[in-house]
Amino acid sequence: MFTRSKSLFTVMILVVMLSMLVTACGGNSGGSGSAASGGTAAETSGKETAASDSKETASDGGTRTYKTEKGDVEIPVKPQRIVTDYYGGELLSVGAPVVGAEPSIFQNPFLKDKLNGVEDVGYPINTEKALSLKPDLIVVMYDDNYEALSKIAPTIYIPYGTATNVDDTVRLFGDIAGEKEKAEEFIKAFDEKAAAAREKLKGVVDENATFGIYELTDKGELWTFGDNAGRGGQVLYNALQLKRPAKNSKENQTLQLSMELLPEYAADYMFLTTYDPEKKGDKLKELKASPVWNSLAAAKNDRIYYNDFDTFYRYDPIAIMGQIDLFVDMILEHSGKK
Repeated sequence: MFTRSKSLFTVMILVVMLSMLVTACGGNSGGSGSAASGGTAAETSGKETAASDSKETASDGGTRTYKTEKGDVEIPVKPQRIVTDYYGGELLSVGAPVVGAEPSIFQNPFLKDKLNGVEDVGYPINTEKALSLKPDLIVVMYDDNYEALSKIAPTIYIPYGTATNVDDTVRLFGDIAGEKEKAEEFIKAFDEKAAAAREKLKGVVDENATFGIYELTDKGELWTFGDNAGRGGQVLYNALQLKRPAKNSKENQTLQLSMELLPEYAADYMFLTTYDPEKKGDKLKELKASPVWNSLAAAKNDRIYYNDFDTFYRYDPIAIMGQIDLFVDMILEHSGKK
């Protein structure tokens, strides 16, 4: 009986070993078939890496659904590497980890000390460059290559003008970046700075005085702006709560002026930037020589301020906060109070 049991035990061992061998072969066959149907080995490896990266992101804080004009997008709760076109300053205002942005951000004087590690991704965003930065979130103002970018990382399309003031802008991007507390901290600091600036101007500026923002182009065109088109509008009309020219209603965010119309839109204090990329200076020279320009009350009272385009064009929250001091200093200096 012992001999029969031993023989039976031996047979069972052989059967188990044979089953394991067949299973192993079947597994190898399935793996080969998957590689053939799913692409090259490199592609398969890339997909596995992407899946691994996705799991890592989820483990860092998970994902959530964000609603956009393009539909719902699953984004990281706490993004670690963000690529953007024109929202670099907005994201940096809430401490978001920006790793790539469009070229002009590097000429923004208010962001120079915040761009370490940020790379130029071109505009429209170069997809190969964006891919090399391994973003876990892409945020764009323009949807030129939205579909291509969406294949690299979750992509949020936030059209220009979605938020129209500092508070809304900071809260919007604080939400996107998972930094709501930092957003509130920025708003608090901004409000305190604005309040202090208004105090400095008390007794210096007549409460009925008007303030206007203008821009001259390299083609000789003259424009005026409201509170939400850059050039310091957020500072003058919102932070400092100064009055705009009566003719320039809140709806006129950008309005082209002829020299004949200019006197109707002139202000007691006028701030002019000049878009002159080739630095020719000829159009500004012509404007300063114009009889209409020199007949304005602001010109006669030495209250026209000629400002640097790159400094005052900016409209991200960090730039706006920095511009508060610049405007206040200009006004105080011309009033002899500084």
